[in-house]
Amino acid sequence: MPQSIVIFGGSGFIGTHLLRQLSHLGATRLISCDIRPPRDPHPNVQYVLADVRDLRHLEIPDDTSLIYNLAAVHTTPGHPAEAYYETNILGALEVTALAERNNVREIVFTSSISVYGPNEAPRSEASPLTPASAYGRSKMMAERIHRAWLERQADRRLVVVRPAVVFGCGEGGNFTRLARLLRRGFFIYPGRLDTIKACIYVDDLLEAIEFARRSNEAYVLLNGCYPDRYTISDIVEAFRGVYFPKVRTFFVPRPLMHVAAMLLQPFSWFEIGIHPERITKLVESTDITPGWLMAHRQAVYGRLPSALARWSAESGGEFV
Repeated sequence: MPQSIVIFGGSGFIGTHLLRQLSHLGATRLISCDIRPPRDPHPNVQYVLADVRDLRHLEIPDDTSLIYNLAAVHTTPGHPAEAYYETNILGALEVTALAERNNVREIVFTSSISVYGPNEAPRSEASPLTPASAYGRSKMMAERIHRAWLERQADRRLVVVRPAVVFGCGEGGNFTRLARLLRRGFFIYPGRLDTIKACIYVDDLLEAIEFARRSNEAYVLLNGCYPDRYTISDIVEAFRGVYFPKVRTFFVPRPLMHVAAMLLQPFSWFEIGIHPERITKLVESTDITPGWLMAHRQAVYGRLPSALARWSAESGGEFV
């Protein structure tokens, strides 16, 4: 492994797991740069407070040959449109400029499947990009900035990963909210049961990224998800079958769910998990195919049960 590795966004969910993985793989010097302090500091990591939007004065070790750019404003809903553009695009410009100044030849960048936009059709890495949100558009532009950096010099390498829903310890997002609802004994299907939700466990995502890094390709673009076309019903039943057997499920037509979401939105501090935009996301499929991983025989079917088992073991059965 490279002697020094710099990770932007190291205090986040994926970044925290990445730092552990890199330490386990034998990285000798890890520098985590984030605007926030770490939630779960690792003893072998040097933590630096830095704003990815302005890295002009950041100094990194001379022997740095690999940068991970995980830093982003990503939660939707939750931020004004300009926040996605400011952080995600400025961050891409600043990280690639830092790499240029310090002659760093390899970058791993986490984009998003949001670049594909809403669509019920299956999509692979070859599908056209039609983002419909500020987040998706900002990620599409950030990808182009990283590609421009790659093309300016022949000996550079770039891995761009478009993760689907990533779950695991510390996620605090869709899967955590789902587990919380199931623990309370019920789940309401909003409008349909067959919504396809591309997903991947955080450790499996990092395994895929490391495989891509170790390939001989100067540029790798991969969708970070399982090859299975898991539906929301499949995911609920995977939880219920082993961990929450007494859960009762209900089906409510989508219009009624939207009315309920609008009425309950002022009471969001109760963590009911109902929000109009989240309802829309629940009924829209993300039917993403990990084409690059499948072509390289790295897409393993049927991993959701083992992923939930690993998450349960790591979180003491709490799924947090």
